[in-house]
Amino acid sequence: MHRLLLLATAGAIAGVTLVALDARTPQPSTMLIRNAILIDGTGAAPVRGDLRVAGDRIVAVGTLAPVDGDRAIDAGGLALAPGFIDTHSHHDRGLTTGRDALAMVSQGITTIVVGQDGGGSGLATLFSRLEKEPVSVNVASYAGHGPLRSRVMGEDFKRKATADEVDRMKPLLQAEMDAGALGLSTGLEYDPGIYSDRSEVLALAKVAGDAGGRYISHVRSEDRWFWESIDEVIAIGRTHNMPVQISHIKLGMLDLWGQVGKAIAVLDQARASGVHLTADIYPYTYWQSNLGVFFPTRNFSDREEATFVLEHVTRAEEIIFSSFSRQPEYTGKTLAQVAVLRGTSNVQTLLDLLAEPGGSGAGIVARGMADSDVERLIQWPFANVCSDGQSTGLHPRGFGSFPRVLGPFVRDRKLFPVEEAVRKMTSLAAANVGLLNRGRLAAGHFADLVLFDPATVADRSDFGRAQAQAVGIHTVWVNGQIVFQDSKTTGTFSGRPIRRELPGRLR
Repeated sequence: MHRLLLLATAGAIAGVTLVALDARTPQPSTMLIRNAILIDGTGAAPVRGDLRVAGDRIVAVGTLAPVDGDRAIDAGGLALAPGFIDTHSHHDRGLTTGRDALAMVSQGITTIVVGQDGGGSGLATLFSRLEKEPVSVNVASYAGHGPLRSRVMGEDFKRKATADEVDRMKPLLQAEMDAGALGLSTGLEYDPGIYSDRSEVLALAKVAGDAGGRYISHVRSEDRWFWESIDEVIAIGRTHNMPVQISHIKLGMLDLWGQVGKAIAVLDQARASGVHLTADIYPYTYWQSNLGVFFPTRNFSDREEATFVLEHVTRAEEIIFSSFSRQPEYTGKTLAQVAVLRGTSNVQTLLDLLAEPGGSGAGIVARGMADSDVERLIQWPFANVCSDGQSTGLHPRGFGSFPRVLGPFVRDRKLFPVEEAVRKMTSLAAANVGLLNRGRLAAGHFADLVLFDPATVADRSDFGRAQAQAVGIHTVWVNGQIVFQDSKTTGTFSGRPIRRELPGRLR
């Protein structure tokens, strides 16, 4: 069985000090990881070799001769890859109290990208806090469309913004870009962004693009108007000649299942026409949001609409409550089970729950995808892996997304080889959100690393144990420091805020 060997025999190799690295103490300035299977993040075939780290950077990769002062770790033939980059994460919600980032580092994630679904704001404050009170992962962020709308329009947001209001949003976005935002994010299925029109989003995306940023979107509809929503993202990329990314891409309703070939053709056609279009995706058929998102026009009392939802979007048996403040006993139950408890039909139960105070905001996980569609989309060469996860809640993606790909998707379903999976988690992820010097095993790159066992790595979280820790992740380094080892965090907070990086200027 593979295992990480920490060598403690001094002088085993002439001129080299071999020591057991205690993750609880300050790490050495120079470290040599030997006898690893190197998966470099580019998609190249794995090779056996060594990697040297000095401070927070990789300085050499290949067949390396020990030098005086090396502190050596024998990897025991395990796979060494760049740390995984989660391009769509909500894990920041737990970082204030959980600085060790267990949900992330236990699955090999070393960088998270937050500010998603149109929600990111106050980046200068966020980055300042992370510098004063660092956490165990790197954090980058988008600027959110929602807070811009809220600051300008207040409670009067259920309408299109006027030209003057859009003009007032622009300097607010520019301030976030100046603070280091990667670009603009939108959540166009959610309040308040759902009430915007395309011209508003185009105008704000131009501010981000002119600042060297990009655009990422939870699109306007993942179900009824899926095709029009994809066209909107493509139009933004084409109009402003800027990179655009579709968040957690999915064919999110029963009526769309099986049309994945058409979807990929649309994506490929856009790229062939010159649009820099990419996507991220998590490896689950269930999504997590709130009950009201099923009703894009917020017509919560419309029986015809409720019937359409349960017949064409998601079945009542596949809508699970993750939270309901007024009815906590519903947590973990499906809408169909709640209907039985209440003695009403599925449609009537849905309408009644939405009519209760806070009902539209009740947390749910619901099935939106067919397994075969997830498999096809995750194989698209320009789709990187993400979690869309958080450290609490009912959905297992917060603890299991990346090991689920490396285990079931690679080893069991054989959707792609392990080196392609790693590419989708590292160099492709970095490229898709604009991160430099992360995502590859290459000299000059930051020493964000994960040592794992391809034969055993797997997720263990499910809807009954959403916080169950993955297996097969042996050691994780962030900026050259060990943050996770022997199935536990180390109390090392070596993560950094990552501000938008431009060629020739690292911030």
